[in-house]
Amino acid sequence: MKISQKQYGEMVKKASPNSKCMRDVPLAFLIGGLICVIGQAFTDLYSYLGCDDRTAAAFCTITLVFLSAFFTGLGLYEKLAKYGGAGTLVPVTGFANAVASPAVEFKSEGYILGLGAKIFIIAGPVILYGTAASVLYGLIYFFFIK
Repeated sequence: MKISQKQYGEMVKKASPNSKCMRDVPLAFLIGGLICVIGQAFTDLYSYLGCDDRTAAAFCTITLVFLSAFFTGLGLYEKLAKYGGAGTLVPVTGFANAVASPAVEFKSEGYILGLGAKIFIIAGPVILYGTAASVLYGLIYFFFIK
């Protein structure tokens, strides 16, 4: 079956749901902000318990990564993402979800060919291009700005 580029575009447009920006943007802002407030609460809690600022921040990150992976395993993070959209991509929690969700999805294929081979299927490109971009920016800074 051959279809033209125009026909394909029409099929995609028909199959794609319309974006509700007036609802989605504020919800993403609120959910992302709520995740950040929770992170700040953990940082404050760890500081109150006697940790210095760097240690409190590290414990907060560890806690957020754990909670994100835990809620992903329970299927709750996906439900939150339906409402929060891009707000759930707050860097630490979104990255933990991107690693944990393929692990949950492909565990039935076994630990080696399922979980081991596909755990970074979503997060892998982020790691690759994030690392490459940081090296590039570092070289630009070293040679042209410093």
